[in-house]
Amino acid sequence: MTELSLRYGCNPHQQTARLLRRDNGPLPVRVLNGNPGYINMMDALNAWQLVTELRECTGLPAAASFKHVSPAGAAVGLPLDETDRAAFFVDPDLPLSPLACAYVRARGADRLSSYGDFAALSDVCDESTARCLLHEVSDGIIAPGYTDDALALLANKKHSHYLVMEMDPAYRPGQTEVREIFGLTLLQTRNDAPICEGVLDNIVTKNISLPPEAKRDLMLSLVTLKYTQSNSVCYVRGGQTVGVGAGQQSRIHCTRLAGDKADRWALRRHPRVLALPFLPDISRPARDNAVDLFISPEYADILAEGVWQTVFTEKPTPLSAEERAAWIAAQQGLSLGSDGFFPFGDNVERARKSGVRYIAEPGGSLRDREVIEAADRSGMVMCFTNLRLFHH
Repeated sequence: MTELSLRYGCNPHQQTARLLRRDNGPLPVRVLNGNPGYINMMDALNAWQLVTELRECTGLPAAASFKHVSPAGAAVGLPLDETDRAAFFVDPDLPLSPLACAYVRARGADRLSSYGDFAALSDVCDESTARCLLHEVSDGIIAPGYTDDALALLANKKHSHYLVMEMDPAYRPGQTEVREIFGLTLLQTRNDAPICEGVLDNIVTKNISLPPEAKRDLMLSLVTLKYTQSNSVCYVRGGQTVGVGAGQQSRIHCTRLAGDKADRWALRRHPRVLALPFLPDISRPARDNAVDLFISPEYADILAEGVWQTVFTEKPTPLSAEERAAWIAAQQGLSLGSDGFFPFGDNVERARKSGVRYIAEPGGSLRDREVIEAADRSGMVMCFTNLRLFHH
């Protein structure tokens, strides 16, 4: 098959939409269940590239949770502890394969943003991973293959309309990319710059101690940024993204947005959040929204309105500003990647407030010295990758 009809384009009124190969070769992607749309395909193909590159550079199973052509989360398959399982709403007795751990982490990076995601897996989807997906609101999945049990489970999701796609792992695209905008054609060399430990060799700070876990997390951040709408900044901890700031016009706004998400990721693991008294029949999306609201400063106002009765069995006491600040201040050892250079030291200062210890950015700003000095004041390790990773 050299062409695939899609449901519609970016919007339902854009009725003509297709996927095709310019060289008339067979399509490397196969639809096993469901009917893809234009945005589904954009999410799937970008997410597939992310997880395969992440698999190559870390050697670990990888997963991504995509929304609107940017990752809400990405992760590698490291084991989950009890706190992870509680924060990510995973049954403590459910057996998890490494690939399932990767998806649970990717989804758990930003559960609010992952609502209705498109999932991507670097390895053949197994039953364990499929069972994790069954409980989530998700539009579709792309993987290099599926076990019979996994495919049977996923094909029955969403009243048998769940989109399941299989990608040929041997497929390699050409060296040029073509895009048409307003009737005019743009052409560029595909961004095939490899992300590996070597891009972290140029350490520019006084502190040069970069442990293996930090290298892994920095590579994860850079691979994620390679497929995130620019400008973008990505915070990573323990083999998973915890804050992605995408598509901002200002670098500091990227850093703030991603940092705020990283802070919320940390607050979702606060003991009082994990112990919230949810109603027994509350849905996962409602629980995600309730948690996000509970950790917000505005929650005290919502409590006064009595909204708590729709999600909780009893009225929980809000986290105080001091409790929130102390919990966030205790977070340390995060890694941060940026797809473009930091033009001012304020980005480093904001990253420090969320516990960032390791930074990878291209370098090349007129104020590089100011940025390095800001990192040195906090004892951070900063690498200049000399590699810009804009993605549009």
